[in-house]
Amino acid sequence: MKSYQKLLLANKSWAAEQAEEDPTFFTKMAEGQSPEFLWIGCADSRAPADKITGTDPGQIFVHRNVANLVINTDLNMLSVLQYAVEVLKVKHVMVVGHYGCGGVKASLTNSNLGLINKWIRNIKDVYVKYQDELDSIDDMAEKTDRLCELNVVEQVKNLIKTSIIQKAWKSENSPYVHGLILDLKSGHINQIMEVEPGDYSVINPIFKFDL
Repeated sequence: MKSYQKLLLANKSWAAEQAEEDPTFFTKMAEGQSPEFLWIGCADSRAPADKITGTDPGQIFVHRNVANLVINTDLNMLSVLQYAVEVLKVKHVMVVGHYGCGGVKASLTNSNLGLINKWIRNIKDVYVKYQDELDSIDDMAEKTDRLCELNVVEQVKNLIKTSIIQKAWKSENSPYVHGLILDLKSGHINQIMEVEPGDYSVINPIFKFDL
């Protein structure tokens, strides 16, 4: 049996188990979704949102990319954000990084990696912003992990810079914006920062829109 066929077989087993536990499970799931959370995480296969939070389908709206970046020209991410905030009315938007992130590691090198050079350039900009602190760390693993944390902080700030979040703060007094980090060695998620609706103190005033 080929590996992808095993996935399909596992899906059938999962579906049968769910239906046995709750005969209305799939009927309710097909009716729609009302998640409370938007998860912007890394595409790393070791960091699936539902598995590591013990949640069921329908509870977390998810967007994932390399190194959990929030980029103001990324229409994919912005479309997810707008739908989650304006249509689904999520109460919490979470940027979730993880220690040992390959994208962050790559940003600390001078390697020419092709197309991804353009993507991780955004992490290099984070490095430059905190260069004095990062260059004071001799251990490369420790330096990488600190950049993983700082990258989360900057992506949270990027979220607050969007008109999507700012309009929701004005009209709904929601959502909260969180910066989280996953420790793959323990499986634990820790919060680095939390920004309450209407708190612009973490960004420069030039990024605040007149709404």
